[in-house]
Amino acid sequence: MTATETTDTTLRTITLNVNGQTIRQEVEPRTLLAYALRDAGLKGTHVGCDTSSCGCCVVLIDGDTPAKSCTMFAVQAEGHQITTVEGLGSPGDLHPLQQAFWDQHGLQCGYCTPGMLMTAKAMLGHNPDPTDQEVREFLSGNLCRCTGYNNIVKAVQQAARVMRDEAQAQALAGMVPSPGASTGPSAGTAEGGAQ
Repeated sequence: MTATETTDTTLRTITLNVNGQTIRQEVEPRTLLAYALRDAGLKGTHVGCDTSSCGCCVVLIDGDTPAKSCTMFAVQAEGHQITTVEGLGSPGDLHPLQQAFWDQHGLQCGYCTPGMLMTAKAMLGHNPDPTDQEVREFLSGNLCRCTGYNNIVKAVQQAARVMRDEAQAQALAGMVPSPGASTGPSAGTAEGGAQ
């Protein structure tokens, strides 16, 4: 029996939840997630090596787990929430990581950037205040051929500060009553306001 005789090439319909939207696709069982995403029009997931070495294809699974989509079958992604770089922000509303990569010149050709952004997002979800060394270690599975990584580390650190400040502001906003909210006896009483 030859290898082609044992390979199952029957198309299967899969349903993927990508960036909060449902995508139905017919794929061969051996179709890699990276290619299924690209076939669905999500070109931000880049394929650089097909061996899981470069990290250009990183997506997030279930919100916080980075996965190299060039080594994951599309059928394995069914039932999971997938976030690609397109799910981070939009041109008018950049995610703090996207803004930081822009501000700190953390990209040159940009080919590795989607994978770097997604890996960094996962890291900051687990460690909101990383050291430079921790950033370098977490990004060690993502290769960049253009930069010396210094600006990438600066970008991640900038985003970490912004995200911590935003989280702190949201926490404080939850503790502070909104303007005009009653803090004393209910409105309608002599003490709380006019009847």
